Amino acid sequence: MNRIRFIFICLLTASATAVAKENIEYEATAIVNAGSGDFAPYYMASNRHGILTQPVGGLLDVKAIRPFTEGKTFTWGYGVEVVGNASTSTDYLRYDTDQKALQPHSVSASGVWLQQLYGELKLHGCLITAGLKAYDSFMLNQRLSSGDFVESGNSRPIPELRMGFVDFQNIPLTKGWVQIAGVFSYGKTTDNHWLTDHYNYFDYHLAQDVYYTYKRIHFRTKPSERFSVTIGGQCAGQFGGSTKWYSYGSLVREETRGHSLKDMFEMFFPKAGTESFVIGNHLGSWDLLARYRLRDNSEIKAYFEWPWEDGSGIGKMNGFDGIWGLEYKSARRAVINGAVIEYIDFTNQSGPIHWAPGDSPGTDLTSEATGGDDYYESMHYNGYTHYGMSIGTPFIPSTLYNLDGHLNCYNSRIRGFHVGVEGSITPALDYRVLFSHRKGFGTARTPIITPKEDTSAMVEANYNVEKVKGLAIRAQVAFDKGKIYGNNIGGLISVSYKGNLSLGK
Repeated sequence: MNRIRFIFICLLTASATAVAKENIEYEATAIVNAGSGDFAPYYMASNRHGILTQPVGGLLDVKAIRPFTEGKTFTWGYGVEVVGNASTSTDYLRYDTDQKALQPHSVSASGVWLQQLYGELKLHGCLITAGLKAYDSFMLNQRLSSGDFVESGNSRPIPELRMGFVDFQNIPLTKGWVQIAGVFSYGKTTDNHWLTDHYNYFDYHLAQDVYYTYKRIHFRTKPSERFSVTIGGQCAGQFGGSTKWYSYGSLVREETRGHSLKDMFEMFFPKAGTESFVIGNHLGSWDLLARYRLRDNSEIKAYFEWPWEDGSGIGKMNGFDGIWGLEYKSARRAVINGAVIEYIDFTNQSGPIHWAPGDSPGTDLTSEATGGDDYYESMHYNGYTHYGMSIGTPFIPSTLYNLDGHLNCYNSRIRGFHVGVEGSITPALDYRVLFSHRKGFGTARTPIITPKEDTSAMVEANYNVEKVKGLAIRAQVAFDKGKIYGNNIGGLISVSYKGNLSLGK
């Protein structure tokens, strides 16, 4: 039966391409990397959709994308990407019930996986996408930024149904002076096997079959003007699934949460003044970006993302917390095509401080206060990750790096800065440099006495072979030094070829 279906699909595709011309963009990339640590250096692994994490290995990444047909009122597209992998394994601790101790457990990345598989329809400025699709940050420069707080393009894609606007659209009656962009989606994580392989079964919990939702809305003033402002917000949530609590290898409690239409609705529109938010874990950011265009059409941007995960954060009561950045973008190829500098601070959430009026008889205070907040952690869910890599900014260390098999973020209270620069040395040779320093203070609930520090850097060179259009060779050298990612050094070489394929008439 499966063969008949496959043949039928092939015949249907052949029939469609026989009457309509299909332009498909394809790319194949071979990557070889080697390093000295337990993982690939921070900048080799971050913000590349989770495809490379191990210190030594080889990857073959093949993708084909049918983009929208420009100028059409109704059009459609699709994409597929497959990654083949051969890499070293990493030891994580797991509780051995026979030995009654935590023992090393070797875990390796999958040999092959489906990175993208999606289809999408566009009508005027509206879009609907279904499947696995990799999204970059909506607000920040994907190549130079440290990473978006809510959706950064750092983890593997989550299969979703996503609806909204293609990009910014003019709001009627504003004569183009105000534009709107927005999407919302529902999806389901697919990393159950990864989680069971990496969990230590010793303490805390393991959450699986988790559902995911994302929504954002932004407004922008007229972009053709020299000065333009974008303002809005993002919100993501984890809900549904089941959570199992373990102690010394034994299951002690299990909790199952719903994912009905009612639950989905309440994740989208939490009821004011109720506790309906407890069905899931919410987080988001308030975003602002101001852009000024210079006389030569180069641009300067100033932006921030203010994070939140509860009412105090929404009300901007978390001090200076946020991603604060400046960006320069050249209008033409130059020694410096672009540059970003960011200050990142996530250290001002409330700790485990609790106040109850009954603790102090005779007090005039009648309200209770509780604390223990955490941007990327919840009492019901693992860290805000997919396949171990943060869905949001990688600047907060992902759970992949927890060699003790713990599935929650250890260093969400973190502060530091990030710098990114790229440019062109010759018409065929480009470079990129990334550098950061951070200091981690644990979490609000479990602070650490001695802060952990890390310094990471990467230098990249990309050569476009002039005699073979579409062929590019890339080399990277990167290192980490400190107690967050360890002392690592590594190198990477990749060869890629991309082009366009026309099918049909």
